[in-house]
Amino acid sequence: MPVLSRGKHRTPKSGGCFMEFASYLAGESWSDHPTCTHPELASLARMVNDCSSDDARSRLALLIPSVIGLTGSDKRIEVVIALRASCEALPVASLERQRALAVGVLTCERTASILDPALAERVRPLIRAALDEAPDAERWARGFIGSVHSWSHTKFTPRTADTIIRVAVQGIGEACISDPDARLYALLDHAINDCRVLLGTRHLNRTVYLPALA
Repeated sequence: MPVLSRGKHRTPKSGGCFMEFASYLAGESWSDHPTCTHPELASLARMVNDCSSDDARSRLALLIPSVIGLTGSDKRIEVVIALRASCEALPVASLERQRALAVGVLTCERTASILDPALAERVRPLIRAALDEAPDAERWARGFIGSVHSWSHTKFTPRTADTIIRVAVQGIGEACISDPDARLYALLDHAINDCRVLLGTRHLNRTVYLPALA
């Protein structure tokens, strides 16, 4: 099993992160930004890799083959990955991050409704469950959004998704919970499966964590 480490590595001799090993398995040049994986899923994988503890990080290697080939131009992918990350982090993150994540959840919900109203309707239970875990953060986020007149016209970009993912992963990694590593692993596993479903490549032996996308 590969021994994963934090950060970027020039060659395999100096170690490797999650996505660098994915590039190797995919037959690409050694890189933490390979073309075999959607950029936002790769971003999530790098952040989970770096925020996991040294003792738990090697377990992530089990997921490396699963990200290979999960890519495409479907705009919904980056929205669903950001939504998954923000919803799973919201209940456990610190108050400051909860507020940012609640804004992220509502931003993803709005964008999904624009891109695919049916998708937005199907992910609503996931969104509602997350927001119900942090009602104060939801109230703050709705008040903040209501005070920003340009919010409804703001475009959802890869930078938006990256920001949401970063806050979510750091929020889980630094949360006062018994096993943040397990939650980080679950987040990446769930996001991988969400991408499989969206891309129509779901394997029958995997649980569908976002059944509304099936």
